[in-house]
Amino acid sequence: MTTFLQGITSNFVAAPLSTKLHWRQLEGAWYVQDTVQLRRNLTFRVGLRHEFDNGWNEADDKASNYYFTNGVFQTSPTLGRSVFAANNAKWLLGPRVGIAWDPLGDGKTSVRASFGIHYDLNDTLGTVLDAVAPYNGIMSFTNVPFLPLLPLNPSTPVPPACGPGIPIPCTRYSPGGIDQNAKTPTVEEWNLGVEREITPNMSLRVSYVGSQGYHLLAASDPNTIVPQICASAAGCVSGGVGTARSMAGLGTQYIPVGTLPNPFLAAVTSSNWLGSTGFSNYNALNVALTRRFSSGLQFKANYTWAKSEDIVAGYAADGGAGAPQSFWLNRQTGYGVSGINLKDQFVLSGEYELPFGNKKPFLNAFNGTWSRVVSGWQLNSILTALSGFAFSPLTGSNRSGDGNTGNPDRPNWNPAFSGPVIEGTPNQWFNPNAFSLEPAGTFGNVGENVLVGPGFRDLDVSLLKTTSISERIRLEFRAEAFNILYRANFSLPGSLNVFSGAAISPAAGVIVTTANTSRQVQFGLKTIF
Repeated sequence: MTTFLQGITSNFVAAPLSTKLHWRQLEGAWYVQDTVQLRRNLTFRVGLRHEFDNGWNEADDKASNYYFTNGVFQTSPTLGRSVFAANNAKWLLGPRVGIAWDPLGDGKTSVRASFGIHYDLNDTLGTVLDAVAPYNGIMSFTNVPFLPLLPLNPSTPVPPACGPGIPIPCTRYSPGGIDQNAKTPTVEEWNLGVEREITPNMSLRVSYVGSQGYHLLAASDPNTIVPQICASAAGCVSGGVGTARSMAGLGTQYIPVGTLPNPFLAAVTSSNWLGSTGFSNYNALNVALTRRFSSGLQFKANYTWAKSEDIVAGYAADGGAGAPQSFWLNRQTGYGVSGINLKDQFVLSGEYELPFGNKKPFLNAFNGTWSRVVSGWQLNSILTALSGFAFSPLTGSNRSGDGNTGNPDRPNWNPAFSGPVIEGTPNQWFNPNAFSLEPAGTFGNVGENVLVGPGFRDLDVSLLKTTSISERIRLEFRAEAFNILYRANFSLPGSLNVFSGAAISPAAGVIVTTANTSRQVQFGLKTIF
């Protein structure tokens, strides 16, 4: 409250200068493939794909990137044509193999399996490299009066960038960019499926799908203090760059009191630095029952039982559903259930031509106007049922003091708490009393995405009526209802922060939005000619 009344900000960032950059990248790919009929009922296919690019380059040699060397950011960005020290995307070889087998030789059973390696070329890097000093640097001000900084005038020279021997005042820039030795995100995929014809119009397929990803781009802040293990029987003072202090016991992991590895740079803002340190794993069992269109009916029922694990699911650290506590700790113990994980997924879709009217089993004796009234009706529907997304409860601040302010830490489990953690109501989806505030300078013992949010149920229905006006003209009427059951499907809690300061936040676990709309009904009329 005191600093608020004094107009002192804990952290204020701004990018007063704007320089247009002209990014360039050349990409290419070629492949070879061969299909071999090993037996009458067994086909083997093999292929090789080669992809490549020439890095990420700026047409006017204005590529700026903060290099990360020996665990520390360089104080000044490296300038040149390319943001990379070496291009690791010249020889991206992706083999493909697959088989198709009819084990019974009757054309009713199919066994298919395949394996492939796939690459995601780094071709959207302007997202982070457009905000790197000196051309579009993000200035950071910590614990200084706010009002004297305004208004920010781009024509006013800013103090020189902080560095060894640079007197205060100086400008601290937030480092940004990508690991200068970044690898290309890679995914290995494999699957095995068995499909069997049940009737001439219906089939059942059971399949296993798996994949693992590595060299995935992950938003991180390497300019943070490395966790240590306390080796003193008397304990170790912890707290990092924060103001709070505590004592870590012998053998406890903690953040020692000190400054950032490079004190001349500010913390990384949001997702402004990417490292190819992410990895993921996905395994799923899929069952699908399909009926092709026959006698006016077709449908497909699909159920997937899956588990997705990773460090981060994307730039935004698990899509906002969970965040790595620390760049260093992330690579050691940040692996857990993905924020995009859906354990159970069921979808049933179909259409049915109602059996009334001309050439149908019922009410087929009408002629003329009445025949047009009762004929041509069709019912369509989509039923979706999903389990909830996983998420992490957060401390709400950089309690560890490691300097990673973009990704709040996770708390401890409360050993004195008993009862269900998930209460399951919009007013209190999870009970914040299940957690306790971790000591300053330490990380909480709550794992990655340990809680699960609300499930999703939705039924959409449409009624279609087609009327022939003449041989060339048809009139189509549609009545469509979305979320016809008027079910409230809730999103994740609006705030995942358990604490506000040292007290439990009143917003913890409160859901403030829904995942889909309320019931909506619409009508349409279309002439087809």
